Amino acid sequence: MPAVFAPPAPFPYVPPSCEGYQLALPNSAVAAKIARDFVGVLLRSGAHSGLADDARLCVSEVVSNVYCHTRSKLVRVEVLVGREEVSVHVTNDHAGPPPEPLARPEGESGRGLLVVNGLAASWGSSTRKVKTRRAKTVWFVLTRPGPGPA
Repeated sequence: MPAVFAPPAPFPYVPPSCEGYQLALPNSAVAAKIARDFVGVLLRSGAHSGLADDARLCVSEVVSNVYCHTRSKLVRVEVLVGREEVSVHVTNDHAGPPPEPLARPEGESGRGLLVVNGLAASWGSSTRKVKTRRAKTVWFVLTRPGPGPA
């Protein structure tokens, strides 16, 4: 699935048929584990338990990128759980450009977005101005697998 660089903005409201969850945490070496556990608990306790492992891996890769490539003080994880899909937005306050899409898959590092690309139905990134700072968001959407061949 190709990356999309025109975002849905972080959730301004939660539609009545969806549940929204937010987590803000310090940008640290343990942030990816905390975000991974947060998303895993949310999904395993609901109707999307089958998406929990993929969601945990994707959020871990994206939050790790924030830690490795930004100086943001905080990482914000927003999860929207709908009937048919789960959307996750990871936002940081780093003013740098959005991530390069899938550069050098044969390299020693930098494969996190390849993982997200392989698992997500869609994903992308955006930057926007929030008060006096710019915020960068990487988002992905996971959907339930359809029924197999009859």
